[in-house]
Amino acid sequence: MGIWIARLLFAAIIVGAPAGVSVASAQQRPLLTENVELVRTGSVRLELGFDFLQSQRFALSGLGGDLTRIGVFGLRLGVAPNVEVEISGVLQDFLAIDRRDPSAIPLTLPRANSTNDLGDFQLHTKVLMRREGKHWPAIGLRLGVGLPNTNQARGLGANQTNVFASVIAGKHFGRLNLSGNLGMAILPAPLEQFSQNDLLLYGLAGIWTVNDRLNLVGEINGRENLRGRSVPLGTESQGQGRFGMQLRAGGLRWDLAGIKGFNTYSPRSGVTFGMTYEFPIFEPVK
Repeated sequence: MGIWIARLLFAAIIVGAPAGVSVASAQQRPLLTENVELVRTGSVRLELGFDFLQSQRFALSGLGGDLTRIGVFGLRLGVAPNVEVEISGVLQDFLAIDRRDPSAIPLTLPRANSTNDLGDFQLHTKVLMRREGKHWPAIGLRLGVGLPNTNQARGLGANQTNVFASVIAGKHFGRLNLSGNLGMAILPAPLEQFSQNDLLLYGLAGIWTVNDRLNLVGEINGRENLRGRSVPLGTESQGQGRFGMQLRAGGLRWDLAGIKGFNTYSPRSGVTFGMTYEFPIFEPVK
């Protein structure tokens, strides 16, 4: 199931931080593996970041190069003690093209050596099924849909609707918080009528609490094709490892992580940087 062991890039920042910074319940960015913990009821968590990915390839368009993702966002709302809803996506993707393989679709690029497009948005609902106990993990369910926001002629997306479902588990072991995801993605085959590919979703992440302000984080996360060599174009396996940190300072939680891709259509390497801010918007009904 792909390459599970890879050298992960490590990036760290040490800065001063004032005392009294509030601690958010679930620690998500810069990880892709979903944490089973929820945003507090009546609160909104805003996540905003920037990604730089080297040697990213796109199977459908045949394009490749360095991908810059600006406005990688997540907006999470705690609607009940055991329910959270989320919208996420990318405001703009920019690809500096240095590779052109044959394209399976007609392309209309804005420039000869680069292209850009809005990223696909996703809608998710996460439900906490069982809280963590002394001898058992917390269990949750996450259901979502990927929206067709991209323009396939720009070469960066497939302009199709995808469906996701995952079981989430989480357990604390002292300073270590482990999270695991296992699920399925249903992706329509872009070039094959009445066909789809069902891929396995996986993720394993750990968060190590150094002190009240600093966490170290790491994960492996991706999707795996289960059809052997019969892979519909545009639904290939993808996977990456991330290793970095979360730092609370100035009322925000900052994050930074290095990225290492595992598959042909994953980035060779990269870095992600962002921030998280949580605030209440309504009082829960008692």
